[in-house]
Amino acid sequence: MAHLLVRHKVDDFDRWKAVFDGHAAAQRAAGITVTHVMRNVEDAGEVVLLFDVEDVERAKAFVFSTQVPGAQEESGVLDRPDVYFLTVA
Repeated sequence: MAHLLVRHKVDDFDRWKAVFDGHAAAQRAAGITVTHVMRNVEDAGEVVLLFDVEDVERAKAFVFSTQVPGAQEESGVLDRPDVYFLTVA
């Protein structure tokens, strides 16, 4: 199984989380399931997400689609997210 790791900064975690949760159906349709939503203990505005990925190509098509940047803007993402597709070594 593959995984997706995303790191970004947000201006308001609660606002960001509400928008993020509202896209759960789109995430499922893309074959990604969030397993962890984490915040940096040193900087509560830094969010790290870990997803299970069913199909990397389908997940990439979603993550790099025009839909995601609009949701990021709406939710208050402050920087360009770091996105990593990973497998267990």
